[in-house]
Amino acid sequence: MTFDPKNVDLTTADAREIVCYLQLGENEYNGHLPARVSAVFVMLVVSALGVAFPYIGKQMPKLRIPTHVYLFARYFGSGVIISTAFIHLLDPAYSNIGSNSCVGMTGNWSLYPWAPAIMLFSCMSIFAVDVTAQKYVADKYGLEIHTTTIENMITKSAPPATATQTAVPRTDEESSSEYYMAEKIAFAQQFAAFSILEAGIIWHSVFIGLNFGVAGEEWSTLYIVLMFHQAFEGLGIGARLSMIPMPKKYRRWLPWMCIVGYGITTPISMAIGLGVRTTYNSGGYEAASQQENDTRNLTTDWSWGTETYRRCI
Repeated sequence: MTFDPKNVDLTTADAREIVCYLQLGENEYNGHLPARVSAVFVMLVVSALGVAFPYIGKQMPKLRIPTHVYLFARYFGSGVIISTAFIHLLDPAYSNIGSNSCVGMTGNWSLYPWAPAIMLFSCMSIFAVDVTAQKYVADKYGLEIHTTTIENMITKSAPPATATQTAVPRTDEESSSEYYMAEKIAFAQQFAAFSILEAGIIWHSVFIGLNFGVAGEEWSTLYIVLMFHQAFEGLGIGARLSMIPMPKKYRRWLPWMCIVGYGITTPISMAIGLGVRTTYNSGGYEAASQQENDTRNLTTDWSWGTETYRRCI
């Protein structure tokens, strides 16, 4: 029997059908196509500038950007990423697949509190990757891993000597080999952590862009919020990227690939959202029972775990 919201007997009606009807709506696209199209290009510029600025500044010593500017960009961007995780990922995750949601009352989703379980699994998976990566680097190079300070990365200065250190004469060849090995270890460890963080953010950006393309009356507010979000989240990613000691063979292309990856993801997703603006319904009843909605909910939960762990640890 088809659910009829105008004729409901609360004593016999399926609670899931009532919840799904109340929570899920129709396509809310309300026009303003020229403004939405221009927003794609504005978001491209904002995202690209935000993520590229710290790296370009690091590569151009003539700009003489002080160390504290990098520190501000890194930690302010980290705050934006953490707030995104809690406000834009944690709450929607519970709303979409929590025990009182349409999906959460359906099939196997109703048998377990999957929202916190997926988040916990995400955090522990990233922790396992971290431990495995450090163990791999230590076993491969036979060295104890030390974390380099941000200031030393930027200025490339040597760490201060301690009272237990003894000056041992080294040849230029030994010093060069030791520096190369330390740089290689630092790159492997830090780039792995950076890749996990950027992957989680890019996944999240895909659905942000899609939802922006089909947003209704709230799209103008979402436009401003999204610009701020992209700029400062990009600033945080760019600052972290600029502090990774890149080996020469990667220096010319790898950082730019990461910058382009972040810069174009949201604009492309926005363009796709505009392309399906009259047919895509991110909160529709039909979508909730299909793989598309389940995938979106899973990636939202997973992104929360990766972003929170990487910025808090």
